[in-house]
Amino acid sequence: MSWSSSSVETLCQLVFARRRLIIGIFAILTLGMIAAASQLRINAGFTKLVPMQHPYMQGFMKHSQTFGGADRITVALVQKEKKHDIFEAEFFKTLKAVTDEVFYIKGINRSSVKSLFTPNVRYIEVVAGGFAGDTVIPTSFMPTPEGFEIVRRNIFKSGQFGRLVAHDFQGAMVTAELTELDPDTGERLDYLKVARQLEENIRKKFETEKLGIHIIGFAKLMGEITDKAGNVLGFFLITFLITLGLLWLSTHSRPLTVLPLLCALLAVIWQWGLLTLAGLTMDPMSIVVTFLIFAIAISHAIQMVNAVRLELHAGADKLSAARTGFRRLALPGVAALASDVAGFLTILWIKIEVVREIALSASLGLGSILLINLILLPVLLSYVKIPHSATPTTEHRRPGIRHSLRKVWAVFEHFTHLRKAFITLMLAILLLLGGIWLARDLHIGDVQPGAPELNTQARYNQDVAEIVRHFSIGMDVLTVFAETKADGYADYQVMHLIDQLHNYLEQVPGVHAVISLPGLAKRAYLNWNQGHPKWYVLPRDRDHLILSISPFDARTGLLNFGGSVMPLYIFTQDHKAETITQVVKAVKTFNAVVKPDVVTFRLAGGNVGVMAATNEAVQAAQVPMLVYLYAAIIALCLIFFRSWRAVICIVAPLVLVSVLTYALMAMANIGLKVATLPVVALGAGIGVDYAIYVYSRLREFLQKGDTLLAAYQKTLRVTGNAVFFTGLTLGAGVGVWIFSGLKFQADMGLLLTFMFLGNMIATLVLLPSLASFLFKQCGQSNVKC
Repeated sequence: MSWSSSSVETLCQLVFARRRLIIGIFAILTLGMIAAASQLRINAGFTKLVPMQHPYMQGFMKHSQTFGGADRITVALVQKEKKHDIFEAEFFKTLKAVTDEVFYIKGINRSSVKSLFTPNVRYIEVVAGGFAGDTVIPTSFMPTPEGFEIVRRNIFKSGQFGRLVAHDFQGAMVTAELTELDPDTGERLDYLKVARQLEENIRKKFETEKLGIHIIGFAKLMGEITDKAGNVLGFFLITFLITLGLLWLSTHSRPLTVLPLLCALLAVIWQWGLLTLAGLTMDPMSIVVTFLIFAIAISHAIQMVNAVRLELHAGADKLSAARTGFRRLALPGVAALASDVAGFLTILWIKIEVVREIALSASLGLGSILLINLILLPVLLSYVKIPHSATPTTEHRRPGIRHSLRKVWAVFEHFTHLRKAFITLMLAILLLLGGIWLARDLHIGDVQPGAPELNTQARYNQDVAEIVRHFSIGMDVLTVFAETKADGYADYQVMHLIDQLHNYLEQVPGVHAVISLPGLAKRAYLNWNQGHPKWYVLPRDRDHLILSISPFDARTGLLNFGGSVMPLYIFTQDHKAETITQVVKAVKTFNAVVKPDVVTFRLAGGNVGVMAATNEAVQAAQVPMLVYLYAAIIALCLIFFRSWRAVICIVAPLVLVSVLTYALMAMANIGLKVATLPVVALGAGIGVDYAIYVYSRLREFLQKGDTLLAAYQKTLRVTGNAVFFTGLTLGAGVGVWIFSGLKFQADMGLLLTFMFLGNMIATLVLLPSLASFLFKQCGQSNVKC
């Protein structure tokens, strides 16, 4: 190591001269962290998951009070048997009761509640002398065959057929929007509480053998994610047991098995406590960070335990072994953790609150690991009596393990030979090029219908599928706001431009339907003229134009009160990345080609508009994030090792695995989005630990005059065991996530398992291959290495 060891030696003297004080301070701090961690709350928020600074979100927020947002809930009541429809007294009674329950849920914007029983759902028809209209279910309604027939006709007149009422008349729905803030306290709305109310007050109360209740919306989604996130404790226990078993197989020592696990658990507790002390909560999407902190803590703890074991093997006493282990790992440990921090902090480039919370949460956890694993753990090891059977000198008692490791190391030693190293590097280049080719098919955003955070079998996604099956208008909508002058609805040029965009969007692949004021105004004008097809047009005369839109006021959501904003509602077939891209591109193309001067078409509202903003934010952030990540790692390598050779040896394996991770995502149909983009940065930040530890020890032996082969043989015996074991432990630990009920956690499990194992193998294979060319003169002369 090129740095002076004086600062490390000073810190070593300071720590080990006051071991009891150090343990006492950590004990007191841990008690405080436990108390703070017990107050940590899980909280979700709609705006936390979207890029609020994005231009689309600016348009969304500007008009959300008038036209509503994407934060809504939908409750659908569907008859389970085809012989039944909605025109039954019991169904209407239940629909009315569900409407009332939704209305009184805390956090509901009551003016936004819509169902057949709300006064804002009306019909309009042409009669002699003008228009007439009323609520779909009149105040005089009685549940008789005649009354049901009146309601049936009113449904068709209102345009709610296929929307609030199923196209097969087997179901009806209640929709409402949520407020972002609690109306009583002014604090952020508790979405999890809303989800529980929806489940308890509606589904459990009204669902029967004959009637199905289907509930979707952001609050319900967060509720289901949180419920399944409760299984995280089970996965954490499995990870813990796997790590426990592998540690025992490696050390055959209770102290050396328990201490790494204890320190890893302390790091997690400190992370939670620091989050609470910082005034933060934990989002359901960021719970998996806890696993990462545990995994990283185990990784560094194994390195420390292995270093101490080697010193004991060399004949040192407990205190001396702990001191030497501290000296050897202080700088590479700090370098590795600094690289981890760099990996986490680079995702701050993504201007989405939940991602930034992940970065902050992980950084607090890494700070905890730095203190606990590099200070507390060696101090504890200096007190613990380690049996002689736990040292490498007794591996003859376990000949199977020893023989297996020798066979593994014999394979890796070959990569120091120039010929085999050359072949290896050529294969690595081919893998890199192949990965780049496959990664071209990587999608930005979701690649499956329903809620991508959940499996297709999840109740929420089953509800989505059932609603889509019965209702003509899909659940995915993108809103384009047509902004113009006051009373723009009375200007033919304005209405004609909106109608042009309407017609253009209807031809775009993936668009299911488009609703706009001009489209409905043409239908009204047609009715005014006895339904003759030639009158299905926008009248050029101002008075006739005003007449055609007179049935539609601001309560319909087709225009604001001043008539200066008229949204177009674009219902898409799904919210897959490809569909969203096509629709957004169509709006931008129309703006670029037509160049409307009296109307501004502003993107975007609706849930698809929010997804479009998020996808664009992720796409814009991915390249800068990786550039800053690798720039930070390169800078840290130069600072700690003062060598360009170190940069190549450490960064090259990392780059290869990052590219192959993108290729894996493309092949596994995993989109690059808020839940997966941080994984690339986090996995790379963690993977660099292997290379730093291996390179640090390899360079140490080279500087002592060993040949590359001899130096690498020693490195494998000294550090290779820990790296190999760490890779297997971390891979096995996060590999169990693949079986999670949360799709995004299963995806992260697959990607992190690949990155942990891939980085471990790439380090042990590529690093010596690169070193065989970069350090081929080491050990043969007085060349500085």
